[in-house]
Amino acid sequence: MEKAKVEIDYNNEVIRIRGLKKSFEDFAVLRGIDLDLYQGENLVVLGRSGTGKSVLIKLISGLLKPDHGTIEVLGQEVNNISDKNLQELRIRIGFSFQNSALYDSMTVRKNLEFPLVRNRKGISRKEIDIAVETVLEAVGLSQTINQMPSELSGGQRKRIGIARTLILNPEIMLYDEPTAGLDPITCIEINDLINEVQQRYKTSSIIITHDLTCAKSTGDRIAMLLDGQFQREGTFEEVFDTNDPRVKPFFDYNFIK
Repeated sequence: MEKAKVEIDYNNEVIRIRGLKKSFEDFAVLRGIDLDLYQGENLVVLGRSGTGKSVLIKLISGLLKPDHGTIEVLGQEVNNISDKNLQELRIRIGFSFQNSALYDSMTVRKNLEFPLVRNRKGISRKEIDIAVETVLEAVGLSQTINQMPSELSGGQRKRIGIARTLILNPEIMLYDEPTAGLDPITCIEINDLINEVQQRYKTSSIIITHDLTCAKSTGDRIAMLLDGQFQREGTFEEVFDTNDPRVKPFFDYNFIK
């Protein structure tokens, strides 16, 4: 499915990162990066395994502390707010983890109800049922409502994981390797779903991946992370219009045409 045009507000930064550095012992993972995510945009952060892509979204969500630099999310500096305000901010951010992070002992329905009951005090049974049915319909899996995670395919678990983040109507989505471990057909379905979420829920998203098909299919803009810094940025075509020996083999290996 070809990516539909979306309305992006380039005057509205929902994430603003400046001078971000992060090291683990003597290894510098991020070496002073700047990054903006705009309202309504799908931004792909592309790079090889171990380049710090997942570290970046943990820093954005306040799960890790930076060594240097600032991270503003929805107008708040992540590392300069109280724990209470950070928890409230996280509710406005949806996380799609590599492993889907579903509770194996709960049905699909219970997995989806859990964040609602935890974060929306006083919500009625009817409101919960409507919310669950709505997000299941959005990811095309209404029929799985009473199934256990163990009964689902990898692609279905990924979709349910996305549905569980959508149930709180997040303003920002963070996808960590959304197509990892999936077959090519399921990858296409997940890429299409990411674009549908952007259209339907008006989300702004960062998509962490090393999958060029995912990057090309979902990204309004690509930022390529190399050697701890963003070395290439722009459309897919602009990023790969280079003979840079760090970039060209990455493209050739993925066999994108």
